Amino acid sequence: MLSFQSRRRLGNIVFVILATSCFGVALIPLVSILYETVSRGIAAMSVALFTQVTLPIGENGGGILNAIEGSLVMVGFGSLIGIPVGVLAGAYLAEYPGKIGYYVRLIAEVLTGVPSIVTGIFIYELIVATQHRFSAFSGGVALGFMMIPIVAISTHESLKLVSSSIREGGFALGISRAKTLIYILLSSARSGVITGIALAVARVMGETAPLLFTALGSQFMMTGLNDPAASLTVLIFDFGTSPYDNAHTLAWGAALVLLGIVLGLNMIVRIASRLKVTGTE
Repeated sequence: MLSFQSRRRLGNIVFVILATSCFGVALIPLVSILYETVSRGIAAMSVALFTQVTLPIGENGGGILNAIEGSLVMVGFGSLIGIPVGVLAGAYLAEYPGKIGYYVRLIAEVLTGVPSIVTGIFIYELIVATQHRFSAFSGGVALGFMMIPIVAISTHESLKLVSSSIREGGFALGISRAKTLIYILLSSARSGVITGIALAVARVMGETAPLLFTALGSQFMMTGLNDPAASLTVLIFDFGTSPYDNAHTLAWGAALVLLGIVLGLNMIVRIASRLKVTGTE
């Protein structure tokens, strides 16, 4: 008969083995995707890839400069819409709970599960169909709409973790509720808020369906937000499904560049948030 201490040690060992095994299983698809993308995409790496525009499918040569420009512009424009609205919505949910806040949170949770193609169709009817042209503007609006619920929910959860004593301390000093929220609470929860923003940016950076209905795509550099715009995701979709080997190589190169941009943005955001937090302590 095992003693209580022995049973606890045995249970702990079994749990550690199971947790480690599950972690290893979860790593398999991640490592395989990274390996496949890097091993296939490295063959497309060249100066021309980053300095030339995309040629028609089937032609040799060309690059993805226009697609990189389009993706960064549309994600940046979408962030100007999604981040402020999402942060303010999350702050409202955290600081003004009630029936309205409950329904706002419910709508935000529902919107996070809406397929991105539905967002694309909605923006198509709202902007593209009325302006009678595809544009980077409509693509950025679609991506911004997708960012709002993600940023709002992450901001709400981050603010809920802030100690109530910090909020009460601001009120005790005579600071208004709005200034307490902006200068004290959001500052205390900045790490979680920034993480949520990084997740939202990474999510929309990899979206294809909304851009097919809004920005469409282009083989040229943009001259303004009212022009159709290329994007890395649409390029990967178009070239990856073509029957030409050189198009597949370019698609894998674009996938590797997209992966590098997303990882780089996440690393920069994490480092910046830690430096800010360290500087305030």
